[in-house]
Amino acid sequence: LVFLILLTVTAFITVALTYFQLAVEDHHWWWRAVMVGGSAGIYVLGYCVYYFNYKAKMSGFMQTSFFFGYMGMVCYGIWLMLGTVGFFSSLHFVKYIYRSIKCD
Repeated sequence: LVFLILLTVTAFITVALTYFQLAVEDHHWWWRAVMVGGSAGIYVLGYCVYYFNYKAKMSGFMQTSFFFGYMGMVCYGIWLMLGTVGFFSSLHFVKYIYRSIKCD
């Protein structure tokens, strides 16, 4: 259930920000939609740094490299997944609004 809420909120926020971008006549929305959708992955990476510094009792090169290596891959996966959701939801929205424009 939480995963579906995450996907829905990501889609709605990305569509809203794409709409604001199109309203000021900036039509280069593609990469911004990916970045807005994937920004939760950047937040998770920031939290991993906080967790490692203040909560985890890890020390040494191997523990640090394994922790940040695996967390980097997980955060990159989250960024790709939510960026894809953001891009395709914005693509669907843009196609929907431009389909209704009449050109005479």
